[in-house]
Amino acid sequence: MNKAGLKPQINRKLNRLGVFFTKYIEPKKILRIIELSAFFLLLIGSVALFLTGGIKVGRKPKSWTFEETVEMIRNAEAEDYDEDSTVCDVIYETADGTAFLIVSYTYEEWLNLEEDHTIEADVYLTDNSERLYFVHRDRAPTRAEVYQAAKTMHAGKYSPLFSLATSLLILGISLSVILFFAKVFTLYEKLWFISIMVLATVVSIILPEESANGVSGIVIMLLYLLDTFFNILCELLISKQSRWNFIVSVVVEILEILICIVLMYRFATMAVTLFFWLPIDILSFINWTKHKDEEKKELTVVRKLTGWQEAAILAGIAVWTIVIGYLIAGIDISSDLFKGKEGLATAVSYLDACASAVGICNGLFIFFRYREQWIAWYAEALLEAAINIISGQYVLLVLKLGYLTNTTYGYIKWTKYIKEKLSKVNKKELAPS
Repeated sequence: MNKAGLKPQINRKLNRLGVFFTKYIEPKKILRIIELSAFFLLLIGSVALFLTGGIKVGRKPKSWTFEETVEMIRNAEAEDYDEDSTVCDVIYETADGTAFLIVSYTYEEWLNLEEDHTIEADVYLTDNSERLYFVHRDRAPTRAEVYQAAKTMHAGKYSPLFSLATSLLILGISLSVILFFAKVFTLYEKLWFISIMVLATVVSIILPEESANGVSGIVIMLLYLLDTFFNILCELLISKQSRWNFIVSVVVEILEILICIVLMYRFATMAVTLFFWLPIDILSFINWTKHKDEEKKELTVVRKLTGWQEAAILAGIAVWTIVIGYLIAGIDISSDLFKGKEGLATAVSYLDACASAVGICNGLFIFFRYREQWIAWYAEALLEAAINIISGQYVLLVLKLGYLTNTTYGYIKWTKYIKEKLSKVNKKELAPS
């Protein structure tokens, strides 16, 4: 066959290859397949870990034999007690720290315990080669006591499985948002959203939360991850000038109130969230709905502040911080979060007061559609980050990183929109009548 006859055949094959590539291996479709595969893998992995953890925690020993009696010392720093409670749990550990035993005392008994108090514990070896610890006494433990001791030990031993399962579940939910609302978000927005959630998941695995005020660390971590998920989704929708951000924000406020109640701290923020943010979210949704862009109905018309308005707002924030911070610092409420360190609690009270003031300004800026709400987000993110570091809430630092990066993105988008609007207005005014 000559070259002239071969060329059309080559072209036809190349065209078929092009059609095949467009139909089956188009980049967008490949990305879609990857997203779907990742979603199902995360979902399956989460369910598998929950089931595995549940089976392991519920596993009961069939037999047990006495092995030895050992001395255990009190770990006062790890205790979780409530001054208003009639029962206080004290944690005793072996010398090498590999095993623990929880003993309950009345509040009066707890007050009389020495910091380095020790007890004798009987060790029983199960058929699974697990060591169970009981307070030393003249009788062997009952079947019910053995089962309860095994369950407590397994819960502590396999808690990382539940933490990982929870993290993967939240990450899967995050990916589902990208899947079901793919046309709403740009590639940058998708990458930003997933990157923040992946980073939050990694941090939650590396630095798991401890129990506080009688609430499991797994539950606290779940609240943190949900707070991160809904917060960054809300931030993303604000940057897109979408009024639907306020519906997501209502969920955020409820989660943050729960976190404040669970950790028994940040009462200024909790009060502002309850009495300001929840109402302002509903009012803002109504207000933004009334100010849709004439050309693009999914957008809301936004604007900017004047110089004197900014100065008055800064003065108001300073006064609020001093007055409210002083009042909250005087409240006598203890939390496990600060390990009894009053200096840290006082510092957080003033930072909390300042953050709540900035938050109120932020809410009003958003309600009135002012671009300066992004500057308020910067300030609030830095204040919140300081509180998170003092409180040891490292997974929430990922959320603050998300705030700072998306705030820059949102500020640029809103500024560009305002300039374009002003340009169109000026053109209309200069146009011949």
